[in-house]
Amino acid sequence: MCLIAFAHRAHPRYPLVLVANRDEFYDRPTEVAGWWREPAGILAGRDLQAGGTWLGVTRRGRWAGVTNYREGRPPPADRSRGELVLDFLDDNNADPGHYAAAVASRGERYNGFNLLAGDGDSLAYCTNRGREPRLLDPGVYTLSNHLLDTPWPKAEQARFRLRGVLRREDFSPGDLFEVLADRTPVEDEALLPASGIDRDLERALSPAFIVGDEYGTRYTTVLLMDSRGGITFVEQNYLRGEPEGPQRPFYFERDGLD
Repeated sequence: MCLIAFAHRAHPRYPLVLVANRDEFYDRPTEVAGWWREPAGILAGRDLQAGGTWLGVTRRGRWAGVTNYREGRPPPADRSRGELVLDFLDDNNADPGHYAAAVASRGERYNGFNLLAGDGDSLAYCTNRGREPRLLDPGVYTLSNHLLDTPWPKAEQARFRLRGVLRREDFSPGDLFEVLADRTPVEDEALLPASGIDRDLERALSPAFIVGDEYGTRYTTVLLMDSRGGITFVEQNYLRGEPEGPQRPFYFERDGLD
């Protein structure tokens, strides 16, 4: 997952509004989103190479998402970052704040990551690249391949577009898909991030929606939680910028609510 724009308790109808793009190599094997048999009760896509996931939600309203931290070519790590999402989703007793602190304490086992973990009420953020884990206050946030709210151009554009959607009393998943749909690279050299990679590659990775020869945006996912306990999850997958099949919408009521 390489770009997430989300609103935590910043809209009167939707305590969570999230749209995310997962960028990956086209030849990395994945499975589209669906209900998992094992562990049961998880709705997510699956990374068939390492076995984890990049973004998922459970019937109880627990959700998590991870992005990589871009830093050139780090050596391979012992563990896959996708297991951080899966472990949280599979543990119904893990408090987001405590889980984030536990993950941060063992962060050296993984290459650079950012993790979001929420339970429908509270939302935690942690990284293994120089910030303490914390619970997030209500607000609008962006998370790309650096730290939370780093003002990379595509992240700031996503924040601006998401805020525009949030001004409406109601909106559709299609409106949220548009938040991360821009494919225009950043041409101003001064605005490009300096993340330790070649500048031409930095420019190719600068749009919200990436289309490259071997690497690009593979999935766009919308996750909505409404104030009555309804959860909407919509996914569209792509190959070289073109949709692969129709959107996959899921709607269910959050378990465990009074």
